[in-house]
Amino acid sequence: MNKTIRHASVFCLLMVLALLVRVTWVQAYQGQALADDKHNRRNVIAQYAQPLGNIIVAGSPVTGSKKTEGSDLEYKRTYTDGELYSAVTGYSSQAYGATQLEGIYSAVLDGTDTRLKNPADIVMGKQSDPGDVVTTIDPAVQKAAYEALGDKKGAAVAIDPKTGQILGMVSTPSYDPSEISGTTDGDAWQALTGDKDKPMVNRALRQPLPPGSTFKLVVAAAALEDGRYGSVDERTDSPNPYTLPGTRTVLRNENASAPCEDATLRTALKYSCNNVFGKLAVDLGQDKVKAMAEKFGFNTEKLDVPVRASQSVYPSGMDKAQTALTGIGQFDVTATPLQMAMVSAALANGGELASPHMVSKVTDADGDTLEDLADLGDAGGERVVSSSTAEQLRSAMVTVVEEGTGTNARIGGVEVGGKTGTAQHGVDNSKTPFAWFTSYAKDESTGKEVAVAVVVEDSGAARSEVSGNGLAAPIAEKTMRAALGR
Repeated sequence: MNKTIRHASVFCLLMVLALLVRVTWVQAYQGQALADDKHNRRNVIAQYAQPLGNIIVAGSPVTGSKKTEGSDLEYKRTYTDGELYSAVTGYSSQAYGATQLEGIYSAVLDGTDTRLKNPADIVMGKQSDPGDVVTTIDPAVQKAAYEALGDKKGAAVAIDPKTGQILGMVSTPSYDPSEISGTTDGDAWQALTGDKDKPMVNRALRQPLPPGSTFKLVVAAAALEDGRYGSVDERTDSPNPYTLPGTRTVLRNENASAPCEDATLRTALKYSCNNVFGKLAVDLGQDKVKAMAEKFGFNTEKLDVPVRASQSVYPSGMDKAQTALTGIGQFDVTATPLQMAMVSAALANGGELASPHMVSKVTDADGDTLEDLADLGDAGGERVVSSSTAEQLRSAMVTVVEEGTGTNARIGGVEVGGKTGTAQHGVDNSKTPFAWFTSYAKDESTGKEVAVAVVVEDSGAARSEVSGNGLAAPIAEKTMRAALGR
């Protein structure tokens, strides 16, 4: 063999060895990474090769799958009453991915979760039958809240105070996830993502806003727990008008004729006296108010239900004037409807906050439980305030509904307590305020109870007609009625 042929042979041998090394490396070390790559079309083909598992509400699926035509993706997601449940389900799209429960439990719903595999599936490399996600949502509560919100921009959350089960979660305006579940829904996607009203934003979890006077419950709780006042019927030291410390700005009350000077906490909640809670926040100091807010759930970075909620914020590093404004739920205080429902739920539950959640269990195709989340409620709640403080604040909240600013939430024969809020919006309150209501209801005849929070961002009403009692309380009342079966 001459020298040239020998060199060529060695070169070819080295090339073959390089190829073998590369193939081995790809298969042994990079195979899984390539298989998991989001750009790997085979993953999407496998995901939609069979009908997806379902999201279940009260024993019935609110999702489904249907056969596609002219596509290598055999099935696509469908939704029953999509607009009604979109704040719960999220969407599963062949083109745009998945969100909320659809995203969190995608592996269960498409059959790739390893917990679904049996030995035969592993040996044969077969994709398992998909599982289901069972929610805590009560369809009657969901429908009542959705219909009550109507064409308003806002959100509502209903929680069982004892268990933490989320019975209803609604965000409006809504959207139908079926419209974007395929690969040819670009126009619908552009319309939804470009809509100024942001229908795809889950306002119940993902849009914290100033809570206004609903936050006064947190300040009142801090005052009672600190021992500053022995009861909600003890007179406070609250001049009216109250000038913000270090300024010439007077903190005025919405009702100028209300008996707010040195008012008791009960009276101050009844008439929503800004002077009382502004001064009380300063007297307590921002650290004590912040500590109480955090017990209720504010400043929690990872609040998963299991969808992650945006952080509700009580700020730090303020001067006294700013601290006073936080006492009425303004300045940089923000809260989601979920957070304000948690405040009422804790007070309704004797001062203990059960972990809020909207999934009760995850099952395989045969209905066997893979993950039981009911124990979140069974484990009991975290102590937020003493039972005595909770009892006193419930009593004051009942006064708000029976005699004060929350009369539109009354339900005959039922104990209903609540707190209204009208939160300023825009520079110098230049935009339409947000209307809030947080509440609870207990039916002694059945033992049923519920906590509800509602925010109305925009109803189209004139600015002078915007109030927590006028806009948000009626929505809460209808939601509570549904939860109590009335």
